Amino acid sequence: MAQTEDNLDHDIPLWPLPSNWAKAVVGLLSIICFANSYDGDFVFDDSEAILNNKDLRAETPLGDLWHHDFWGSKLSSNTSHKSYRPLTVLTFRINYFLAGGFYPLGFHVINIILHCVISIIIVDVFSILLGGLQYTSKGRRLNLVPKSSLLAALLFAIHPVHTECVAGIVGRADLLCALFFLLSFLGYCRALKESKCKEGTPFSIAWILLSILLGAVAMLCKEQGITILGLNALFDAVVINKLNILEVVLKILRKDKSLESLVVFRKGLLSRTTMLLCGGAAMLYVRWRIMGTGPPAFTEVDNPASFADSLFVRAINYNYYYSLNAWLLLCPWWLCFDWSMGCVPLIKSVTDWRIIALAVLWFCLIALMGQALRSEDSQKRRILTLGLGFLIIPFLPASNLFFRVGFVVAERVTYLPSIGYCMLITYGFSLLSKQAKRKKLLVAALLGLLLINVWRCVIRSNQWRSEEQLFRSALSVCPLNAKVHYNVGKNLADKGNQSAAISYYREAVRLNPKYVHAMNNLGNILKERNELHEAEELLSLAVQIQPDFAAAWMNLGIVQNSLRRYEEAEQSYWTAIRHRKKYPDCYYNLGRLYADLNRHVDALNAWRNATVLKPQHSLAWNNMIILLDNTGNLAQAEAVGREALELIPNDHSLMFSLANVLGKSQKYKESEALFHKAIKANPNAASYHGNLAVLYHRWGNLDLAKKHYEVSLKLDPTAAGTRENYSLLKRKLDQLQKKG
Repeated sequence: MAQTEDNLDHDIPLWPLPSNWAKAVVGLLSIICFANSYDGDFVFDDSEAILNNKDLRAETPLGDLWHHDFWGSKLSSNTSHKSYRPLTVLTFRINYFLAGGFYPLGFHVINIILHCVISIIIVDVFSILLGGLQYTSKGRRLNLVPKSSLLAALLFAIHPVHTECVAGIVGRADLLCALFFLLSFLGYCRALKESKCKEGTPFSIAWILLSILLGAVAMLCKEQGITILGLNALFDAVVINKLNILEVVLKILRKDKSLESLVVFRKGLLSRTTMLLCGGAAMLYVRWRIMGTGPPAFTEVDNPASFADSLFVRAINYNYYYSLNAWLLLCPWWLCFDWSMGCVPLIKSVTDWRIIALAVLWFCLIALMGQALRSEDSQKRRILTLGLGFLIIPFLPASNLFFRVGFVVAERVTYLPSIGYCMLITYGFSLLSKQAKRKKLLVAALLGLLLINVWRCVIRSNQWRSEEQLFRSALSVCPLNAKVHYNVGKNLADKGNQSAAISYYREAVRLNPKYVHAMNNLGNILKERNELHEAEELLSLAVQIQPDFAAAWMNLGIVQNSLRRYEEAEQSYWTAIRHRKKYPDCYYNLGRLYADLNRHVDALNAWRNATVLKPQHSLAWNNMIILLDNTGNLAQAEAVGREALELIPNDHSLMFSLANVLGKSQKYKESEALFHKAIKANPNAASYHGNLAVLYHRWGNLDLAKKHYEVSLKLDPTAAGTRENYSLLKRKLDQLQKKG
């Protein structure tokens, strides 16, 4: 005879499936939903977390990962976001090593596989949380998966709000955290199962310790991981000890002596909870010590509500953010990569209609909590309590209750809370199915919901394949978000469409008049279009708003240099360097300023500083060679040119400059060889052919000189110097022909 737990299965209109089949279906659907993103680019935060993160490169010692944040900055730095996720960064580094460079395919494939594995594991997790597992009379579990856990796992696997975690590579932090989070829960369940196999043993200490260790690993992937310890304790109390929380609270308040006889003292719950508390306290202590300088520093644009002076405004907006997260779980249609910078305007008055949303949220939560605490039905009490626990507890680190977070709404933080959401929706569906008269209609509605979610995941994961699609998709969701307009503008500018980029940058500045990065980028484009006065106004305003904005100071210096205000330009450059000590591009531009002022020694020193800071700085090397060449220091120019080519052996512009120097030094053979290498690398450069022709002309190889003059003029008919040299050569050839 088979035994069974309390379950919802008789009210769920699905087919019972064997475990392997159920997991195969869930895993396959999870892959179908997000497979679209497998060949996507690095987008949005991937640039900072992966492409610009030195911790991924082989030259960075592995030990540095334990002292740096998620973005590769030192945790002791005041500018660090304190996001300590060394194990996630380690997986990025392994990806980089195996691929032999920054190739996004491998990164995306790992994310999709991780979500698939999590979706498969969660079938077992929901079987435990929702109940319904069947056992033989000997206590052996039967192979069928409860229909309720299959439905909940399907809802989780194909939820569109998970797209950011799966299709965005930096979402791996959430995926890895979820993986070890679930393993920690299963380990805790195993600890309690082991106790049943050994009479007189309340629990397996080894499995409890392993569960705590897995929770610590989850935390090293992302901070949310520590919340599993609280959920393990909740599960222990509600399911293993069948504790009525309301009854216990009332007895404590009344100081009832019968409290001592509760099962909590007999089954080792206090001992296990103490172990979990000690483990959690140890994790938090170590985490705080590692953070070093204290909590992270965020700006008002990251989380405007947390900077509001009024406690009422802060509280009301935090609660509105909770309602937005709940809405994204219920209706994941309006999804956006970033919800900051005006996307969600602050609620400043009780007359704002959006207060209705948070009122509805709390009405629903209080109603569910009341049912969870007061219901006489143990199954209902269990599912509602655990569902609310898994919905709320993993969300607490993102709630602004304990510390300020650096975002308004972030879809990625709902990955773990969606476990609780799927439990509650499954339970609600079972109640609806119980009362429905037309079950076929209900089944059709369920299948329709699942298909819509799959379709939405496919569409959304496609939008995450490129920055252009991702940024443009946000315009309809968050038209008031200055950052969205900025990113669309930046993407257009990178593709060379400056006219369109200008309009988006202007809109970003209009929406957020203190958006210094948009001002800087807009000022840059206007500078290139020779609209210098407006560029100067924008850049001056940017450094006035943010005085330590080094890039804006440098760009302001470039504009002032173009306006021939050299003293102001020099001061701007040095201000930039003061705020960013290692700034090779600024030293390069400072050198150009000194060259314009004929301060040759200062120019050479500035360019030398640029190459020391960035040995691959081709422009600085080139300018040094040209300046030394033009001032007659051919030996020094040659030495600098050879040094540069040793560091950047395939740079055709350096070959060209050194070839010119060698030609003037009458080292014709070596000069010729370098000219040919430069032309092979860049065959359409008219000046390369023109200067090679001059070399042949000077060397006496007139036929070859004629050939390259003609190629040069064909590539650039307007080159006056080349045309003049060609005319001289033709006259000389005519004279030689007459003599012959």
